[in-house]
Amino acid sequence: MVLSAWIREQRGALGWSQGRLADAVGASQPLVSLWERGKAEPAPEVLARLKKVLGGAPVAPKKVSEPKTVAGAGKGRRAKAPPTPSPAALKAVQAEENRALEKRLWSAADELRANSNLNAPQYSAPVLGLIFLKHADHRFTLAQVELAAKGTGRRAPGKLDYQAQGVLYLPEEARFSQLLKLAEGKDLGGAINEAMKAIERENEDLRGVLPQKYNRLENATLFALLKNFNSIPVNVEGDAFGKIYEYFLGKFAMSEGRKGGEFFTPTALVKLIVEVIEPYHGRIFDPACGSGGMFVQSARFVENHRANPSAEIMVYGEERVVETIRLCTMNLAVHGLSGEILQGNTYYEDRHEAVGKFDFVMANQPFNVDKVDKDRIKSNTARFPFGMPAADNANYLWIQLFYSSLAEKGRAGFVMANSASDARGSELEIRKKLLQAGAVDVMIAVGPNFFYTVTLPCTLWFLDRGKAATPRQGQVLFVDARHLFRQLDRAHRDFAPEQIEHIAGIVRAYRGASVMPPTEMVETPRRGVSTDGQYLDVPGLCKVATLAEIEAQGWSLNPGRYVGVAEQRPTSSTSSSAWRS
Repeated sequence: MVLSAWIREQRGALGWSQGRLADAVGASQPLVSLWERGKAEPAPEVLARLKKVLGGAPVAPKKVSEPKTVAGAGKGRRAKAPPTPSPAALKAVQAEENRALEKRLWSAADELRANSNLNAPQYSAPVLGLIFLKHADHRFTLAQVELAAKGTGRRAPGKLDYQAQGVLYLPEEARFSQLLKLAEGKDLGGAINEAMKAIERENEDLRGVLPQKYNRLENATLFALLKNFNSIPVNVEGDAFGKIYEYFLGKFAMSEGRKGGEFFTPTALVKLIVEVIEPYHGRIFDPACGSGGMFVQSARFVENHRANPSAEIMVYGEERVVETIRLCTMNLAVHGLSGEILQGNTYYEDRHEAVGKFDFVMANQPFNVDKVDKDRIKSNTARFPFGMPAADNANYLWIQLFYSSLAEKGRAGFVMANSASDARGSELEIRKKLLQAGAVDVMIAVGPNFFYTVTLPCTLWFLDRGKAATPRQGQVLFVDARHLFRQLDRAHRDFAPEQIEHIAGIVRAYRGASVMPPTEMVETPRRGVSTDGQYLDVPGLCKVATLAEIEAQGWSLNPGRYVGVAEQRPTSSTSSSAWRS
């Protein structure tokens, strides 16, 4: 019996689904499907688990002297072996598997919350802490196997051995398996609290970070959560734990409404900011860092360009809320990152002595904050070089903080309320000085419903202190992306990956990089990139304006004032289109 038929028939005899078999052997349902269709074969170690789980073994076909022929084929032609899936196909299968896993884990965890007496804010930190613990346990287990294989048997690997491999050291009482062994009648909340304390004792960087209020949750709920997260396959690949953590952060932010917006920026906006400022190498600063999404996406950008984030970037953050710093530190840890995240009120405290220090600044700071005590900061002309705005609104304080934190050739990207682009009075004067300093590089208008907390549209601002020595001196690129989006549900939108690439491609072409338009996009002239990869102004989409043109518009930075109206827009609403009407 050939391997594919053996897997299919043995699974059927057990009455198992492909998903159940996948869980049993640490694989994925799409991969099991490929095995059963003869499109792929399990790795030797997975095949060994299959034999143990399914019983027996596939029988190798008998050798024959004549080559096997195929009906309809020429005489003597051998049957073709099933094709090996391409790396791209396997990557797509893995991505689909991870998305299904995220949804399944969230669905189970959310159902438990619905049947508890906790609200979303009370529930989120303990759940995210358990994802962190499972991630730490997973990496510890892999290191344990590797160290055992390298060891001589004379001594057991110790704490320093694990830390040398970049792995958190877990004492026995903090192991996920030990917690699962506890009977449901035991004080499971107390045991998890002790596990978190033990991890903090052994790992100084996590001191005071991990949640330790698990006794708020009922034993039955905690036990079910442990079993839920223990179902993450042992052979999970890549940044799966980090993506699970991000997925849960986003879901909790949506559940918590306005408070959720304080710690989570929609991933699509973060990805676009990262793709535009291109943080290949250097020091990255987020003065309102929330849960650290800007850092995570910067690291992923570096990885996508075949480099090691730990060697290429250093991350620095400031955050006012202690609980949010904890979320950020755990988020960095599950992505294999570390950074210097300090508590402080950024208006008044420069915890990182940021003036002129950073290669990249990214932020989604609070919009339209009032009652900032400007008397405390007005003398600090290094941080606020263009003066104090008269309006009781902190938007132009933040903009100056981003500008002043940049090194000589630094770039910044941040989210800003639309009203700041056209603000009058003293804010207009600050904006004029910023433009005359040559720092404003790109302005991108984003449509409504991208945030979980408000329905209002926003604008992405991009500064570049190094553009003065480029042909872009005295110019600003305006992009109106309000008609680019993917509808997630009735109340929420984001950007599809090809839409992010579309916008970032326009910016790269404007900067002089050669950009070849993907063939699956709408026709090239409408994209803002010519057939040979050069930038093009496109009515209704993008326009490069000079300082003289901006001055004629009253120093406005509203993209709608410059790009005009499109001659014609496609009406297709398919997700593969770059436009959505």
